[in-house]
Amino acid sequence: MSFSAVPPGRGRLVVPVVAVAALAVLPLVLGPYPITLGSRILAFALLVLSVDILTGVTGLPTLGQAAYFGAGAYTAALVGIHWTGSAVVQLLAGVVVAAVLALVTGAVVVRTRGIVFLMVTLAVGELTHQAANSWPVVGGTNGLAGMPPISVLPGGPPLTLSGFVYWWVLAVFVAGYVVVAHAMRSPFGRTLRGIRDNEPRLRALGVRTYPAKLAAYAMAGAVAGAAGTLWAAQARFVAPADLAFDVAAFALLSVVIGGAGSLWGPCLGAALVILVRDELSDHVDGRGPLLLGVVFVACVYVLPRLRGRLRRRKGAR
Repeated sequence: MSFSAVPPGRGRLVVPVVAVAALAVLPLVLGPYPITLGSRILAFALLVLSVDILTGVTGLPTLGQAAYFGAGAYTAALVGIHWTGSAVVQLLAGVVVAAVLALVTGAVVVRTRGIVFLMVTLAVGELTHQAANSWPVVGGTNGLAGMPPISVLPGGPPLTLSGFVYWWVLAVFVAGYVVVAHAMRSPFGRTLRGIRDNEPRLRALGVRTYPAKLAAYAMAGAVAGAAGTLWAAQARFVAPADLAFDVAAFALLSVVIGGAGSLWGPCLGAALVILVRDELSDHVDGRGPLLLGVVFVACVYVLPRLRGRLRRRKGAR
């Protein structure tokens, strides 16, 4: 009796489907606190995915994605407080506002490259952070409180249980990941990788790189905005600290830890960063940032050697 081999396309889907299924059943076996932590991890992982679009795929290291993350979070909170508790409306509004902000600022930002790009994105993030700190409409330094629970179905009941909120966050995260993965496998994604590897050669071939970089920047901003709406939905509170430098730095650190350019790796890096920052920090007398620094240094030294060995083994085969 013989067994036919699993087609390559279906084989690649087995692990993601199993992973999503495992994540989906967590509210059935865990308590409210770990589920809330899981919601935070998924929202932060979507932010990290937006950083990977620029840093890993396009070769544009950024420290400014917290600006669009905060724009999405504040928009969702304002919509929830003053208009509707519909999670779908909040998501769409946050994505649109963040994408427009990214498009406007990106028109200038993507004209730079390398360390200049990094510093300009840092300036964008800090300006947005200061605006949130000083703008009374969004609560200033006190943040924006009073966001009601979200509801997914039109006219449906508000989601007050952490498990239901988690499922909404998971659904949006999976949808965002699928959209980004599809885009990065398309000709557009190949153009972005060409910009990363050798932009002058791509321009010599007649490819206009500026529109592609601007589109990537706007897309990354939209993904970060979606992540911000998820963060607001699970916390029901947005503060200027959600736009601070350390959020952008931790997102970039997650990309480095997980492996720039591989979409799933940075998501795992995001989980590690949140767990160390929010959980292990309490067990090491609040020295979570120090522990994250040790993890970062270890990854910088160990991961390149590990990847080199794996490539050599594959080449030997």
